[in-house]
Amino acid sequence: MNHHRAQYVKADIRDTAMFQAVAERYKNWLRPGEGAVADLADLACSPDGKTLAASATVCDALEGMPTTRIALIELETGKIDLVEGGSNSDRLPRWSPDGTQLAFLSDRENAFIYRLRILDMESGKTRDTVGLEGWIEYHHWSPDGRQILLGVAGYGVDLAGAQGGFALKQSEKDKPAWLPEVEERIALDSGRSAWVYDVEADRARRVSPQGVNVWEAVWLGPNVIAGVCSDNAGEEAWYSANVRSFSIDGDAARVLYTPRDQLGWLSASPSGNNLAVVEAVCSDRTIVAGQLLILSAQSGEVTVANTGQCDAVSTAWRDDRTVLITGARAFANLVLIYDTASNTPAELWSSETETPSGVRFAEAAGCGPQRDAVVLMREGWFTPPTVLRVIGDVQEEVLTIVEPVTATALSELGSAEAVRWSAPDGMEICGWLLRPKGSGPHPLVVEIHGGPVWFYRPRYIGKSILDQSLLAEGFAVLLVNPRGSSGRGQEFARHVFGDMGGADTLDFTSGVEALIAKGIADPARIGVTGGSYGGFMSAWLITQSDLFAAAVPVVPVTNWVSEHLTCHIGHFCEMFLADDIDNPNGKYFTRSPIHFAENASAPTLTICGALDKNTPPGQAIEFHHALLRHDVDSVLVTYPLEGHGPRRMPTTFDYVTRVVSWFSMHMPIERRI
Repeated sequence: MNHHRAQYVKADIRDTAMFQAVAERYKNWLRPGEGAVADLADLACSPDGKTLAASATVCDALEGMPTTRIALIELETGKIDLVEGGSNSDRLPRWSPDGTQLAFLSDRENAFIYRLRILDMESGKTRDTVGLEGWIEYHHWSPDGRQILLGVAGYGVDLAGAQGGFALKQSEKDKPAWLPEVEERIALDSGRSAWVYDVEADRARRVSPQGVNVWEAVWLGPNVIAGVCSDNAGEEAWYSANVRSFSIDGDAARVLYTPRDQLGWLSASPSGNNLAVVEAVCSDRTIVAGQLLILSAQSGEVTVANTGQCDAVSTAWRDDRTVLITGARAFANLVLIYDTASNTPAELWSSETETPSGVRFAEAAGCGPQRDAVVLMREGWFTPPTVLRVIGDVQEEVLTIVEPVTATALSELGSAEAVRWSAPDGMEICGWLLRPKGSGPHPLVVEIHGGPVWFYRPRYIGKSILDQSLLAEGFAVLLVNPRGSSGRGQEFARHVFGDMGGADTLDFTSGVEALIAKGIADPARIGVTGGSYGGFMSAWLITQSDLFAAAVPVVPVTNWVSEHLTCHIGHFCEMFLADDIDNPNGKYFTRSPIHFAENASAPTLTICGALDKNTPPGQAIEFHHALLRHDVDSVLVTYPLEGHGPRRMPTTFDYVTRVVSWFSMHMPIERRI
């Protein structure tokens, strides 16, 4: 083993030059200890349209998750003030209807266990509210401002894969280390429920019926709640949830709508007469992109909204007639106003090279009473995030959160362009190509997104330390949106259902071949990586094609049988394989990379999290041992405190360092002759 390889396969690599370079990139982005805002999310505009509240990433130290504080931004001046916070995070600000109070969630006392706090705008003081058994995931003011709807998750329920894919449990400081973990079916009463908090009395009571699990909920008028609900509390029950309503006085729930697919982004008109919800084929809870529906709360009538072939990814009513939507249509990212009376959309903002920022999808917020006034944070691959106020045809830049010197340095890393190619069956596949400075052919890393129903869109390179580092080392990066990706309608998304690891396999290899033919990619230096579905495909591709010189599957699925029996979303496996686990000749076996390990030759670094319940660590272990059995160069890295993908610092420093170093070792920038 040479010295370069040896230093990157040991447990502690903090003394390596690459680790220190990666840590420095995180430092440049987060600016720890400076009180600087590195990112904004959860945008909420005051009722008068003058002040934007948001969750601001403000890092105190390069440890753990980047912390967030509540930011208040004057839209006329761009002046930003931070609400005093604790050592953990404050997030999800929501204005009272009269604008005098701002409610938000805070985990100041216990990391990840969020409580409700309220800021009085006149005095500038915040106060705690009543404690609950569990933690709060979302909250909404009642129309009269006297109550707040709380979505409460019980201790022990699971987070979605996009949230980390592990269970949050109540702290047990005095628990002996030897006590076992005991698992059973999650009881409905310990799952997710809806509560109502009385602001004046400082009291909260549960309002969702017993035996109903509430994934998300909104006010439907002054005394009724509508929610996306199921009869079971386990994570996989979300896939068959429906829309129900119930009064806050304890009445039984009434089913309003039962979908064919999955639901998300529920919102209600101010009068409570109508609901907006997005129905879509989905692979992950919290990641919903699809068809906007308008439901009548009284008659149950369903209107399929005309959104101009846009996959909707958020909904918010501006008044009783119009709904604000963010969405995607192929390369275009859009903010729309949908008119329920005329069933027509109107574009407020759109771009093919930039996108509104957002945690997982694009975000925008209504701005004051004017229905065509919105606020968003615009960004592109090399366009720094900028708060933008849009009123009709007028766009006004309010605030840019990246220092000019940093933006200039990042812009010199390379360039980005949209790319298209044809798969062998003639289907057009899209993606993004990030190119380093200099002429090709370049060593190329193919990045595969999770899902599979999700997509890559232009996100500022300053936030992606992995892509920054790859470009800085001289690698080109191809980010592929294969069949099944969001933004191209439900028919396109359905192509991956029942055929994962089938035709989508060739979407990636044909993209690589197209870049080789153009002289952009070096055929001898092609790598592949990705997490979740991207991890599965990274493992699968190296058993199906000899294109790849190195691979880094992250939190992968490699054995569909053991995945189904050990994960918390077994229904996902049935949906996307369209097969039965007991079929010995079916896709549970024929689409499992471990059964084709003898075909692999690419050196493989497999990465997993010990706490992962989406793709448990056994999946990575099985693939590592299968590769070793066939004498493939294989290394396994397991992060003990991580779930579905590395999220905490300095784990993320370590992760990026290992990925870039693995490709550098096996696909060197200076090609060996």
